[in-house]
Amino acid sequence: MSEPFRLALGDSELATCVACGLCLPHCPTFRATGEEALSPRGRIAAMRAVQWEGAPADDAFVGFMLTCVQCRGCEPACPSGVPFGRLMEGTRQALVESHRSVPWWQRLGYRTLGHHRLVVAGSRLAAVVQRAGVLPRRLGLPALPLRTPRLRPTGTDAWLFTGCVMDAWQRDVHADVLRIASAAGLGLALPGAGASCCGALHVHAGLMPQARRLAGRVMAALPGTAPVVVDSAGCGAALKDYGHLLGTPEAEAFSARVLDVHEWLAQHLDRLPRPPATAAHPRRTVVVQDPCHLRHVQKAHAAVRAVLAPYATLVELDDDGLCCGAGGAYSALQPELAGEIRDRKLAAISRAHVGAPGAVVVSANPGCSAHLAAAGVKVMHPISVMAEALDGR
Repeated sequence: MSEPFRLALGDSELATCVACGLCLPHCPTFRATGEEALSPRGRIAAMRAVQWEGAPADDAFVGFMLTCVQCRGCEPACPSGVPFGRLMEGTRQALVESHRSVPWWQRLGYRTLGHHRLVVAGSRLAAVVQRAGVLPRRLGLPALPLRTPRLRPTGTDAWLFTGCVMDAWQRDVHADVLRIASAAGLGLALPGAGASCCGALHVHAGLMPQARRLAGRVMAALPGTAPVVVDSAGCGAALKDYGHLLGTPEAEAFSARVLDVHEWLAQHLDRLPRPPATAAHPRRTVVVQDPCHLRHVQKAHAAVRAVLAPYATLVELDDDGLCCGAGGAYSALQPELAGEIRDRKLAAISRAHVGAPGAVVVSANPGCSAHLAAAGVKVMHPISVMAEALDGR
């Protein structure tokens, strides 16, 4: 049995939860298992037992913490304002520091994300292996691109954050952002190599020193006062949290500049060109899936609908934004639970398709797109739907 240790969480934050249970319907792991220990209040009870009562951080405790998707769907539902994301990040950091989580091979994978050329090269190699039909399907990877478009800066109105996985797997979305911005008379600058990874997955894992180093690199690569536009929901949430992560005035000022791409375009709706409406090019019907970090953390999901509505017919899901189970690296590390959570999302998508057969699902996060695509769902980024409509495709 593990030795007792202190999680170093804020006692006032731990005390905020009153165990009312209003979070339970919004927790994907509780919905999938029905286990109290795999709910937000159950996990907080376990944190309190370790920090306040000296209970051991044993294998059961570690399991409760590592099976959390960190979707933070519980936070908007909580009337007491429990900062569950902060509590989970602090707990995972303590587990990492005591060597109770993130083995060496996982740490190596996270370290790789900061080396952009290696990420792109690895993605292309995986694409070749995938085309040869020998890449295991259980990995749940989407159809990886063999080639990616070359990006060129178009101006200095804002920066476009490109990132690691997003740039390797969905660089075509970056190209679509540049094209749509240009059509609206807006120019975007591209960062240097320092902005190759935002550190979001490192924060989720509890690897805080690495996350802080990456955050410092990103801030240095995106200087000035221009807005920082992000087309990946998870990356945007991470960049907006640099003020908390680094705890400096400079980081706070940087975070204040960050906008999800839909938030940024919503500020310029009057400048966006309207797509041609012809019988030869009918409007797409799309089912909108909100990534958790866009809906629950950034609270920018309304902007997606605002900018997408002129270009497509929108169909809403009836699951109140419940998580799809992707959770960054969660689908790879907890495949069984991730699959059960995804099954609920697939059921909601199926119900939406009853009234909109053949509609494509739109999602503004590469992890969600990959996780759903691995189950056979056709997924597009909202920006790509807009670009398609403008091009008359």
